[in-house]
Amino acid sequence: MSQQQLRQAVESGVPDAFQYMHPLMASNYGQWDWHDRPRPGVLHHVAKNGDQIWTVRAGTQRQMDTDTIRKLCAIADEFAEGHVRFTIRSNIEFMVSSAEKVDPLIGKLNQEGFPVGGTGNSMSMIAHTQGFLHCDIPATDASGVVKSLMDELYDEFVNERMPNRVRISTSCCQINCGGQADIAINVQHTKPPKINHDLVANVCERPSVVARCPVAAIRPALVNGKPSLEVDERKCVCCGACYPPCPPMQINDPEHSKLAIWIGGKNSNARSKPTFQKLVAAGLPNNPPRWPEVAALVKKILRCYQEDARDWERVGEWVERIGWARFFELTDLPFTRFHVETWRGARNSLNASSHIRF
Repeated sequence: MSQQQLRQAVESGVPDAFQYMHPLMASNYGQWDWHDRPRPGVLHHVAKNGDQIWTVRAGTQRQMDTDTIRKLCAIADEFAEGHVRFTIRSNIEFMVSSAEKVDPLIGKLNQEGFPVGGTGNSMSMIAHTQGFLHCDIPATDASGVVKSLMDELYDEFVNERMPNRVRISTSCCQINCGGQADIAINVQHTKPPKINHDLVANVCERPSVVARCPVAAIRPALVNGKPSLEVDERKCVCCGACYPPCPPMQINDPEHSKLAIWIGGKNSNARSKPTFQKLVAAGLPNNPPRWPEVAALVKKILRCYQEDARDWERVGEWVERIGWARFFELTDLPFTRFHVETWRGARNSLNASSHIRF
């Protein structure tokens, strides 16, 4: 038996992508000559040897049930030569080798309720965390916010009429999965945790909880003769990091858990360096199932960006050009003391570059 046959299967890391690629993509890997966009939601790539492939991008929900997956795979088998791939923003892309197959594929996707778009100077699908499905400190479910926003912003997904691409993300809190994007909608806890002192000693490993707090606001205490914990509310930043190791420290609150909007985040280095996002609105009502206050404010920011930005400017680049004072004037947002960036706690340790440091 050869050494190759004796090797064990590797059970870590991502699988080899080439086995799932459309044959034309695999055979022309690294040999593409040029591409264009015949219409919103469709990419057309031409290889150096003349091979062509069309990619049709459609939006899907972030939480995917098996029936929807089977439906998408059936569409791929019938209309798209059996090959699909998902993007990091929950779009699905179908690849075909003939231009004649594009329109029937788009027609079927629209018939089944999957909008085609998200390419070029448009708003892509909103990336979001999984909320109540897997996390223990969300104050709301990010997928619900995404659904309500995408219903409001549908036209900006299927059309390319923004100055540049717009990336939006939502997150269930601001410490674990706070999304970095042109516009980010994050849940913020605004009150320190409520502690059930009767349960702390039986449930929580107190040293771990103390160590988990990023601002050293938690310390051991003796309450009613039982070992417990206490919070220094002058230090507490209401992040919720104490709740996972100690569920009796309840951070979620139906009244005091709010939503905040941040803008200007950018991961790419095209035209300008990557940037962190900055807070522009806080204390927005956590008002399911449609979150009308959040949707109205996001639409206002997008409208101002669409009308005032120059071609190819991302949201953060537009704001840097006109200045933050002008941004708050255009959007009619109040500027408060909470918008002043004074925290410098991680300036010496924050890894803010692409270089790895040890």
